Amino acid sequence: MTFQVGEKIVYPNHGVATVENISARAFAGHYERFYLLRLTYNSLTVLVPFSHVDDLGLRRVTRNGEIARVISYLSEGWSRRHSDWKDRFKENTEKMRAGSLLSVAEVMKSLLILQMEKPLSFREKKMLDRARLMLIAEFSTSRGLNEREAMDMLDKTLAKAQLHLPAAL
Repeated sequence: MTFQVGEKIVYPNHGVATVENISARAFAGHYERFYLLRLTYNSLTVLVPFSHVDDLGLRRVTRNGEIARVISYLSEGWSRRHSDWKDRFKENTEKMRAGSLLSVAEVMKSLLILQMEKPLSFREKKMLDRARLMLIAEFSTSRGLNEREAMDMLDKTLAKAQLHLPAAL
């Protein structure tokens, strides 16, 4: 998969990024091409070799059809989760790394439901906050909304399932 300078893409587990530059550099006697990405939520830059794009799961921003599926998932019913902290955290970590928007939504929803029953661990709170940020960034990018509008859309969607986001960490 190739991207263009200026294109908004998704870096799994980190969120929406902008391709700022494409360059080539020599390493160990051979040239490698790189994407220079600027992460939206914290403005960090990352160099990603072309040869690792598929391994990392870089992808284009989700289209409206998939956004509608995610909204539907978040607004309906409750989801299954592991009761054992270690298994639950491992599964959620794998879903966040997978990078699909629906996987991120699954993590957020399961943690919101768990939070209603008992306090989340510090690591789970951080994961919930990261999932929230990733969903808001992709909603706003895909739908052309500002961050506040995307956050309101997410809040209204979750309210249909009697779920509520905690204050950001």
